[in-house]
Amino acid sequence: MFLAGARNLESKKEWINELNVFPVPDGDTGTNMSLTIKSAADEVKGLESVTLETVSKAISSGSLRGARGNSGVILSQLFRGCSKVWRNEEEITPKNTAAAFQKAVETAYKAVMKPKEGTILTVARGGATKACELVEENPDIEISDLLSQTIRYMDEVLNQTPEMLPVLKEAGVVDSGGQGLVQILKGCLNGFFGIEEEEEEKEEVRKFNYRVEYILNCAKHISKEERLKFVGFLESIGADVAAERCDQGLKVYLNTDDPGAALTKATEYGTMSRIHVINNIDRPVYPLHLFDEKELEEALKNPEEDSEPETASQPDEEGNSSEAAAAGLAAAPGGAAPAPHKDVGFVAVSIGEGLGGIFRDLGVDCLIEGGQTMNPSTEDVMNAVAKVNADTVFILPNNKNIILAAQQAQNLIHDKKIIVIPTKTIPQGITAMIDYMPDKTPAENETAMREEILAVKTVELTYAVRDTRIGDNVIHSGDIMGVGDHGIIAVGKEVDDTAVASLKKMVDSDSELISVYYGKEMSEEKAQALGEKLGEAFPDCDVEVNAGGQPIYYYIISVE
Repeated sequence: MFLAGARNLESKKEWINELNVFPVPDGDTGTNMSLTIKSAADEVKGLESVTLETVSKAISSGSLRGARGNSGVILSQLFRGCSKVWRNEEEITPKNTAAAFQKAVETAYKAVMKPKEGTILTVARGGATKACELVEENPDIEISDLLSQTIRYMDEVLNQTPEMLPVLKEAGVVDSGGQGLVQILKGCLNGFFGIEEEEEEKEEVRKFNYRVEYILNCAKHISKEERLKFVGFLESIGADVAAERCDQGLKVYLNTDDPGAALTKATEYGTMSRIHVINNIDRPVYPLHLFDEKELEEALKNPEEDSEPETASQPDEEGNSSEAAAAGLAAAPGGAAPAPHKDVGFVAVSIGEGLGGIFRDLGVDCLIEGGQTMNPSTEDVMNAVAKVNADTVFILPNNKNIILAAQQAQNLIHDKKIIVIPTKTIPQGITAMIDYMPDKTPAENETAMREEILAVKTVELTYAVRDTRIGDNVIHSGDIMGVGDHGIIAVGKEVDDTAVASLKKMVDSDSELISVYYGKEMSEEKAQALGEKLGEAFPDCDVEVNAGGQPIYYYIISVE
């Protein structure tokens, strides 16, 4: 049932991505949820002994480590709650199903500091409430009836989410996370009725000979239509296809019998780097992610008994990391001497060569490549922390959709003191690092950093991918948007004009500094010209222009 649910979500992920409220080119709820459940599905597939206990633990452990984005973290907590009930049972019954759903909702709500109604949480709670009511009304209810009626009710709750969140109603969509959860359960129901049994049997027999991974360095920006066409071709020659946006263009991986075709097709869009073609026969099944060369070599040379590559810390079924594993990987890769031990270290999420350089210059020990278009998983964060040889490690998520994953990693790491500073933007992360004082205690720095980031206003300039209306803004596909801390604050036809219009809504009498970080699609000359315009428009503020190198966003601009 679980594997069928994972497959159904995978097949619907692009449709779920399209439910993104804001028409920005980075809707990723479907992708995040799909990668989260795939991590759990991979662990389930690797089980030697299949019992309700082992499956429950595998689902919980795999999803906790693979959780990406807020929707993925909430999904992992729902699975974790179900696991707490089902792992102690010998079989699934209507009664313990209702109890599992209830525990799932309790666990997920506890993981979110400020739960918002009209989201995946509301849909999940509706399902749990309905399941409990059905069992109470009829203790002898058949499990098939319980599941069917519960999912049908969750669909009804999902369709009501636009009435709970005005922004959904305005955009004409239901909640994307809630839709993802419903699609998982519909897939599970298909699995229960055996609808996918034939497909599962074929999947067991079919094993592609090669695993292909590479980064496609795009000659120009690839539109959503082009990316879907490219993915469609890859799916026609293989399986387990993913093409995620990254700094250079796309991270691509798939299983196939024709690696040449997968590589040749990519040349139509640009050049490739970090190419790996791996023989699938008689090798362990690895979770989906791109290895670097040394990591790949070590993983293939010394595969772990649990069929997973060596990582910084391997949690148990509850997600608790192994201190021994973490200590062992604190050393530099390739057998080099470990980094010198220090009291305090830093991990930050960033994307773009320029932004990465800024964080390194400010003292960040380990950078996680990611951001709005590619949210790192909980395990990615844990692996980064394990590479920092320090007693206390500060984590800067630098994106509101990564904070929950960072906090989940914080809860799973026990051999180091972890402090998550809830930075929602890159400029907030930079400010937090600037305000760190080595002579103060970690607790004092945490308080100061949390206070200082609140004074940072940020706007990101990007383009609209579809027509819509949000608030007073009528938006057409291709328009330039200024996306502020709390939504779209300006819309225009030209990047510079929209930037100026955005800052007019951000700069006030207390503003002193405007920092401009230009993206990979903007030249230094254009960025300096914008800097001069901002200096003229806001003469009481100093203006700094920095190379960011970020994809998707022409400029990231902060006001302090």
